[in-house]
Amino acid sequence: MRDRIAAKAVVLLSGGLDSSTLLAIAKSEGFDTYALSFRYGQRHQVEIEAARQVAQSLGVRQHIVLDIDLRSFGGSALTSEIAVPKGRGLEQMAEDIPVTYVPARNTIFLSFALAWAEVLGSTDIFIGVNALDYSGYPDCRPEYIEAYEKMANLATKAAVEGHRLNNSYPLIRLTKAEIIKKDLNSGSITH
Repeated sequence: MRDRIAAKAVVLLSGGLDSSTLLAIAKSEGFDTYALSFRYGQRHQVEIEAARQVAQSLGVRQHIVLDIDLRSFGGSALTSEIAVPKGRGLEQMAEDIPVTYVPARNTIFLSFALAWAEVLGSTDIFIGVNALDYSGYPDCRPEYIEAYEKMANLATKAAVEGHRLNNSYPLIRLTKAEIIKKDLNSGSITH
């Protein structure tokens, strides 16, 4: 458990398994959690409702759902009229960046989380990226998250004043089976 007064953490919450598990982990580590979700023009809205339910069930201090329309740019099967591929094998996923990659999505999400964290006086952001099943997404790799944290610690008033940002990404090297096991042990509502 952290200090008597819980440290605040911003948790990026999509409503899926990984981010729900991540929120439960942040809570179990004693953080006072603030969840941030996005309606970014994605085709499926069911995750937003799931995120609301997870946030409520796990007792976040505040849950914000931001509207940003990435359909204006397109470039992804998730935000434009490009067909979503089904049944890709591991070899195909390793070959190239898939059409479901949304350009700069995690950079955009982390930037909003960073701004909110600074306003809240938080130095902790949790993101549920996973390098083992990232399906070729360049913004789910450890080196990307580490580079973003470096940039964030140069770009904010809080960091310049000595309150360095810490990106937490505890799922990055776990398999889906390990994430499910963690979920079952963490108290998330996804089980």
